[in-house]
Amino acid sequence: MRRRILGIDPGLNITGYGVIDVAPSGISIVEAGVVRGKTRGEVPARVREIHEGITDVITSLKPTVMAMEDLYSHYERPKTAIIMGHARGVLCLAAAQNELTFHSYAATQIKKILTGNGRAPKSQMQESIRRELGLTAAPEPADVADALAVALCHYYLSKIATTL
Repeated sequence: MRRRILGIDPGLNITGYGVIDVAPSGISIVEAGVVRGKTRGEVPARVREIHEGITDVITSLKPTVMAMEDLYSHYERPKTAIIMGHARGVLCLAAAQNELTFHSYAATQIKKILTGNGRAPKSQMQESIRRELGLTAAPEPADVADALAVALCHYYLSKIATTL
């Protein structure tokens, strides 16, 4: 049975997405890219653009599950977490509207699974994704690599869960 996983790296300016197919023959990339919030300054318009962009991805690529990076808040930058919450909210809404199962993973968990280091820098993550998926070059921008990492993390963790 084919599974199609949509991985999301949420952001208010740039939301990365990566869609992978999981088949008995292996894992392959279906599509990866970014949804950009084009409107500057106005949060309602930006979240609408993110919602519409991800809904288009879901409608055209028909994933069976969505996985997203958890919200992380650093005590020095609480406003960042609040802003990110807006983006995550509309992404969760898009999943619910399209009846997708939704999973969320901590950034440190994703990095640990793919690199062995929960504090891996973006360049190490990009290189890990390049190797893991047999790409000739690391995915750019880093948001795309992060989204593919989320999708792969979900695949590996769900694979472990089904073998237990």
